[in-house]
Amino acid sequence: MVKTREEKDLLGPKQIPADMLWGIHTARAVDNFPISNQKIHHELIKAYGEVKLACAQTNSQLAYWKDPEKASAIGQACSELAQGLLTEYIIVDALQGGAGTSTNMNVNEVIANRALQILEKEPGNYDLISPLDDINLHQSTNDTYPTALKVAAIRLLRELEQQVLALQEAFQQKEKEFAHIVKIGRTQLQDAVLTTLGREMSAYAEAFNRDRWRIYKCEERLRVVNLGGTAIGTGLGAPKKFIFQVVDKLRENTNIGLARSENLIDNTQNADVFVEVSGILKACATNLLKISNDLRLLSSGPDAGLGEISLPEMQAGSSIMPGKVNPVIPEAVAQAAIKVMANDQVIAQACSSGNLELNQFMPLIAHSLLESLTLLSNACKIFSEKCVSGLIANEEICKQQVENSTASITALIPKIGYKKASEVAALSKSKKITIRESVLLLKIMTASEFEELITPEQVCRLGN
Repeated sequence: MVKTREEKDLLGPKQIPADMLWGIHTARAVDNFPISNQKIHHELIKAYGEVKLACAQTNSQLAYWKDPEKASAIGQACSELAQGLLTEYIIVDALQGGAGTSTNMNVNEVIANRALQILEKEPGNYDLISPLDDINLHQSTNDTYPTALKVAAIRLLRELEQQVLALQEAFQQKEKEFAHIVKIGRTQLQDAVLTTLGREMSAYAEAFNRDRWRIYKCEERLRVVNLGGTAIGTGLGAPKKFIFQVVDKLRENTNIGLARSENLIDNTQNADVFVEVSGILKACATNLLKISNDLRLLSSGPDAGLGEISLPEMQAGSSIMPGKVNPVIPEAVAQAAIKVMANDQVIAQACSSGNLELNQFMPLIAHSLLESLTLLSNACKIFSEKCVSGLIANEEICKQQVENSTASITALIPKIGYKKASEVAALSKSKKITIRESVLLLKIMTASEFEELITPEQVCRLGN
């Protein structure tokens, strides 16, 4: 038999495992919300610990707890949650009714019971340390939850920025390596004009440079928090000194430039900043999807595709086709990007569905936003480390395609004119010979003159 303790709430008593750090509110939430079977994001849990620590320190400084040992134990428990040491006890489902109340109460109960353990008391001894009267003192779910979400999102944004930078630099390295390789540029998947493989890589690097800058700037949108606003932003139940000091304490602890909203009611009920940030993430996902698909196309083959580049071989590709190796990293990156795009729609829908003074769908917003940030960071990391950094150019294939394709004719027009260029194309097509061979056969120019017009310097020159 498992030893239990009895806890009570307004619905009545419930048996809780005696040594468990969570309590009756958590137990009811676990019963009520078997929805996604997904845990709350670990960064949100740690951020919640930081929020609770700032609140506890502020309450302690304002002398709301007369017993210094009690205040110290609460502070230590909050710190342990912020460090990720108590994450296993936050067990409510990521998706839940109540605007995140179940998460807040799970956190409150774990901190209270851990503080009791620190004081060498049994969990559940809430007359000494109460999840509500002490851990939630001067707070509400409605100001602590979105504040914790913003702290978590900022931390993940900073991680994402570094991963996007690494991806940008990986493409910049390939830009240098491939600067000398002339290849066919394509529009509508048809041969167009000559370019270089280096320039193609440079365009990818520039796209991620824009993503990096957007991600860096959008942190500003999340720095304004409603902590201290309690239920709807009026600060009901919290003293003015607490309201004015608690965000300063959180800013000091996290080293993030947080600021209390000048309009706490607006910041409590309106969630449009999360839509804005998600839009930035969707832009990054768009680039990841496009560029990962480009690399798949450029590496197609190896014998019957474009084959201009080869991707690192990561694993056997088929259970039935021996020797087949698939572009699994770009495929995985593409799937992450698609999920982020889907999450963006979820976030927009959830943020626009709040009512009056509160958005009741904060758990869905939090789960989707933090998932998108994690997906993008992980996707960028494997893309740069397991794909881009190791891709190689197939120079001979690029050269053959340049000589065989009518795309190289465009490079000749400044020298021989459109009419003669058309004659070259017609001859190449009728005799099934290369453009180079056609030029020489028609004696329009010498071999050296032809080679000069398709050098990397020529095809990369801006204008004629």
